[in-house]
Amino acid sequence: MHYIYEVFDKYSTYNGRARRKEFWHFYLFVSIILFGSYLLDGLSNNFELVTLIFGVVLTPMISVAIRRMHDVGKSGWFLLIPIYNLILACRPGTKGDNIFGPDPK
Repeated sequence: MHYIYEVFDKYSTYNGRARRKEFWHFYLFVSIILFGSYLLDGLSNNFELVTLIFGVVLTPMISVAIRRMHDVGKSGWFLLIPIYNLILACRPGTKGDNIFGPDPK
């Protein structure tokens, strides 16, 4: 749960690095919340709650993904490459400092 709070503390911070654990915990949290709201909205045939929640978490989702790319030593623009960005998100980060900042471990 600490990683989720950390991401929301860095709501729109695109500098620095994010560990795999921080990245995947945040995406798991967002997926669970969106799935739950999708179920609630599906029962009422109204998808305003899903749209609202997705709009609120879009900026932190992009920022943590960019910081994850920074952790593996790549630019945030690598998010635009469909399969390769998933491969990079699964790889361990660069040991020690890199051009994007100190090692988050």
